[in-house]
Amino acid sequence: MAATLEVRDINKYYGEGDSRVHVLKHVSLTIDRGDFVAIIGQSGSGKSTLMNILGCLDQASDGEYLVDGIPTREFDADDFARLRSEKFGFIFQRYNLLTSMDARDNVALPAIYAGSGVKERNARAEDLLVKLGLEGKTGNRPGELSGGQQQRVSIARAMMNGGEIILADEPTGALDSKSGENVMQLLMQLHGEGHTLILVTHDRHIAEYAHRIIEIKDGEVISDERRKPLPASVPEPGPRRKGSRLAYLKNQLGEAFGMSVQAILAHKMRSLLTMLGIIIGIASVVSVVALGRGSEQKILAGINAMGTNTIDIMPGKSFGDRNSARYRTLTVDDSDALAEQSYVASATPTASASGEVIYRSKSATGSLSGVGEQYFSVKGLELARGRLLNREDIDTARAVAVLDDNTATELFGAGEDPIGAVILFAGHPFEVIGVTKKPAATFGPRSTLTVWTPYTSHMARVSGSRTISSITVKIADGTSAQVAEKEVTRLLKSRHRGVQDFFTMNTDSIRQTMESTTATMRLLISCIAFISLLVGGIGVMNIMLVSVTERTKEIGVRMAIGARQFNVLQQFLIEAVLICIIGGIAGVLLSLGIGAAFTLFVKDFPMSFSTASIVLALTCSTLIGVIFGYMPARRASMLNPVDALAQE
Repeated sequence: MAATLEVRDINKYYGEGDSRVHVLKHVSLTIDRGDFVAIIGQSGSGKSTLMNILGCLDQASDGEYLVDGIPTREFDADDFARLRSEKFGFIFQRYNLLTSMDARDNVALPAIYAGSGVKERNARAEDLLVKLGLEGKTGNRPGELSGGQQQRVSIARAMMNGGEIILADEPTGALDSKSGENVMQLLMQLHGEGHTLILVTHDRHIAEYAHRIIEIKDGEVISDERRKPLPASVPEPGPRRKGSRLAYLKNQLGEAFGMSVQAILAHKMRSLLTMLGIIIGIASVVSVVALGRGSEQKILAGINAMGTNTIDIMPGKSFGDRNSARYRTLTVDDSDALAEQSYVASATPTASASGEVIYRSKSATGSLSGVGEQYFSVKGLELARGRLLNREDIDTARAVAVLDDNTATELFGAGEDPIGAVILFAGHPFEVIGVTKKPAATFGPRSTLTVWTPYTSHMARVSGSRTISSITVKIADGTSAQVAEKEVTRLLKSRHRGVQDFFTMNTDSIRQTMESTTATMRLLISCIAFISLLVGGIGVMNIMLVSVTERTKEIGVRMAIGARQFNVLQQFLIEAVLICIIGGIAGVLLSLGIGAAFTLFVKDFPMSFSTASIVLALTCSTLIGVIFGYMPARRASMLNPVDALAQE
């Protein structure tokens, strides 16, 4: 019968320099298929180290180890993991069951890493548990089972992927004598079914069950006694199904996701604390962006209330020019000339004067603006009642007036209808024909009183001059505001004999300046909020590193039953990403709650949430999970199975 396991002159050393320990010394032996071998020796003799090397949990420092005649010298970590998954089954003295899983899931775990489907592995796990006398206990967690029952679960797990070679390390060491006898009877039964058994024990009574006893002392084999012959025939292991690589990877991704969710739910408080930094960071970023958007919209609405896509032309050199009152060069003819240009949708002149507005016994200081019929649409003013100025009012210079909402409230109060009433401005009577609505948004509080009348009526009755105080030009659709402003300046300079005795104010330029300013402020505050996201990411990394330390033994168990490095890396990375995504969603929800509360207390303007900022925030939280979760996940995947299993 061909040897299934063979070690040739292997040595194992631990430590370096003066602290170097020679644990195994030139050990050579073979184990045939179907054999039942007991390796005995006192504590520290090297028997467990030999078993770990035979089970591909550890590697010899030198020498050669062959499995089914294949040298393992060039195998990498995943090659050894594949061998552990397909060929070996482990039974540990302390059972090494995962406390967050029930008996069935513990038994089925090796099949997950072998790529088996859910129904197939669950059915096999339940069959094995029933076969080992654990019917009705499949849903129990390890803490709800006795020591003997836990060891039976461990045996079932060792058999899950076939268990061609079962390695048992002190399988009865933690059990009472009766439970120990039951476990040994089960092992004898497994051997009778064709499994190769390698038993490690210091108890010679337990070793008596074996067909062959190998004794180790101080790292050397001092005896190798066969007490019973090898079985005459041993069934060959069945061929393993080979699925596609893509299907296997897809299966492993789904399983890793499920196990990650299970791990998060099993440690709710730790997961919540890990998420806290992400929640605060995401809520800060989304809220800051929403607050910035809300303030920007309010400012732009105020600009729109001044007139959309317009250019105001005023006498003087610039704002703050003390001599601007001396310039009397803008005329109605200038406005008419501008209105004829292709890049101008409309042009309306404005003549302004300040004075006392009187209605009966009430009086207030306000301004009278002479305007054209298109002024209200250009400025974005809407009618509340009555009518606005029309072309006939302009042509006939009618003494009619439109009041703003402040003037109507000041002179007429809430109960009296101003339409048809006659008011006086600087001693001149004007009939009220309309009242405008309060603008949707303005810069700061509005306290001025404004009355509008046809500019022809203003010049005929109030100013007595053909000059005007300003011209408002509405730019034609599809025309660049900057180009239109240059053309307006060029035309007026030519009409004013090359002298620029006026200046322009482009609302589009104001809009762009405001947008640029608010965007800069939003970027600055977002950067500050993003720092909290980084702090949250570092928190995720630190707690995941702690989690790796706490779960070192669990990682060792998973590797012992067939988990490859990418399986461990994948699971811990998915855990980190899930924590960050859940934290990101919670942060967005918290931000929406902050927005709702903000709206209740601040009526002036709301926080404006955008889908783009929310998607960006969730993307950031995912990237943080990947970036800051990678190092802990990689650290977990690089652990040595033997060292991990030794952790308590």
